[in-house]
Amino acid sequence: MARQQTHPIAPRIGAPDLPSELEDASARRSADLRRARVVGLAGDVDLEHASLEECRIPSPSVHALALRGATLVDVEITDIRAVSISARDTTIRRLRIAGGRIGTLDLTGARVSELELRDLRIDYLTLAGARAEDVLIGGSAIRALDLPQAQLTRVAFDGSRADEVDPRGMRASDVDLRGLDALAYLDVLALRGTTLSEEQVRMLAPAFATATGIQVRD
Repeated sequence: MARQQTHPIAPRIGAPDLPSELEDASARRSADLRRARVVGLAGDVDLEHASLEECRIPSPSVHALALRGATLVDVEITDIRAVSISARDTTIRRLRIAGGRIGTLDLTGARVSELELRDLRIDYLTLAGARAEDVLIGGSAIRALDLPQAQLTRVAFDGSRADEVDPRGMRASDVDLRGLDALAYLDVLALRGTTLSEEQVRMLAPAFATATGIQVRD
């Protein structure tokens, strides 16, 4: 008899597959970069419609990083400082962003498979309309997490917090919110398909009651 799987299923995250030796390369629009260390990222950087495979981006300090329509496969970004990253409609497979501060990280409409965000401070993170599977957000602080119309599969949080989460229209499967300390959810009924701890459910009980039309009186 087949063994029944326990839910939520954890994200299937692998480290980016990077070679031991990388050649230095500079960023440019529509670039095709392979096995490269992308250096010198500062100011406004245009990598729209670029293809990056087996690349490392160490310590970028940018005002605006444009990645719209880009493809990122086996990419690691470390110690980032960015006012905004526009990664709308990107295709991502095994991307790790570790350490740093980001004002806005816009993944609207992205197609994501294996994304790890680790030890980051992000003012605004949006996955609106994105299709994302195997995502882990760990040790991070997010002011606003925007998820409207996102399709999320095997997503988990570990030691992270958010001031506000907007899950309206979200479709979730194996989304584990137990490691996310969120101050507010804009629509608790949109949390269908997620996993919460008993303590989280107790904290959200008044919001659930209000959303379902239940009056609570002592």
